[in-house]
Amino acid sequence: MKAGTAAYKAVGTLYNALMTALILSLVTRRGEDTAREYVFRHFRRQHLEKFLPGLQKLGLADEKDAPACALYHYHSNALGGVKTGYLRESDTKAWVRYPPPRWIWKGTAIAAVPHSVSAAMLHGWHGHNGESLGNPRLGFVCTGMTVDGLPGLEGYYFDYGHPIKEEERIRFAYGTEEMPRVDWSNQPKLETANWPEERKQRTFRSYALEYLRTMLPTLQELLGPEDTKKELGRVARLVGLQFHEETARDMDLPTDVERGDLASARDFGRWLSAVLAAGGEDVAVDEKDGGVIVRVAGWRAVRELTLVDPVAAFDAWNELWLGAAAAHDRFLGVQTSRVLGDKGWQIAWRIAPR
Repeated sequence: MKAGTAAYKAVGTLYNALMTALILSLVTRRGEDTAREYVFRHFRRQHLEKFLPGLQKLGLADEKDAPACALYHYHSNALGGVKTGYLRESDTKAWVRYPPPRWIWKGTAIAAVPHSVSAAMLHGWHGHNGESLGNPRLGFVCTGMTVDGLPGLEGYYFDYGHPIKEEERIRFAYGTEEMPRVDWSNQPKLETANWPEERKQRTFRSYALEYLRTMLPTLQELLGPEDTKKELGRVARLVGLQFHEETARDMDLPTDVERGDLASARDFGRWLSAVLAAGGEDVAVDEKDGGVIVRVAGWRAVRELTLVDPVAAFDAWNELWLGAAAAHDRFLGVQTSRVLGDKGWQIAWRIAPR
């Protein structure tokens, strides 16, 4: 895999894993109710930021509301590399389906996701589409979710023809209907089908990076800065430990290293600088006093975000890179310097033998 393509893929892989791992951690350590509330807030925030502008960008603003909503999910997920099906029955009824494997609950993680936590995504996003469109008649009927053992998350947007109550905006109708057969060869297509692999991975990177941008303010508002630092920092470190090898191999960089020398520090510096640059950061690398220095100016990943405690958010995020460093070579040390001043962030990691 080309170096640039592999770095974009690494960013997508890491932030996808971070989102999944965070939700599982909330379920197991803080309870189903907290996890459900987090997922609801996360997807409601994304909905309010992305839905209406996205309809315009995708050229769907003039479609009837039900098909427009289903097409929005179909196309926006396709842009992020998520397999999705679409079917329009009429101007007032249109289906969307996310077949397995579910992107957000990757691998065996799906076995630990409660019904209510998966449903919170629908309440946070799908159930608010009618409100955002100014259409009080529009709701979403869910006919199945993969976490409940059904062959995909599916359902349809439906205009009831009369105003519906808030609790009717999401309705579950398992066993009463199912999405009709889909001709996968005849689904709506964007030009993405012909994109080169690097452009696809770059888009996947951006899709996953939005999870981080939503995660940081949402979690700080829900748990507070210090608990967010503890909870997200723990999860980020584990993701770094768990996924460094996979991403380094894709980038043709060494794994299973236990040298603890300058050459090993250079290898990890190459990985870190490539992943940060692929994430949109302004990165510089140099060597000094027997160590490798990776510098970032700006921390662009959080630009325009309002964070309760930006430094605590950084410290949680930084555990991702510290975990990856420990997985690369446990005999290296990483010292982090971070300053948030009038001119923005100035960040440096010094990687050197312990």
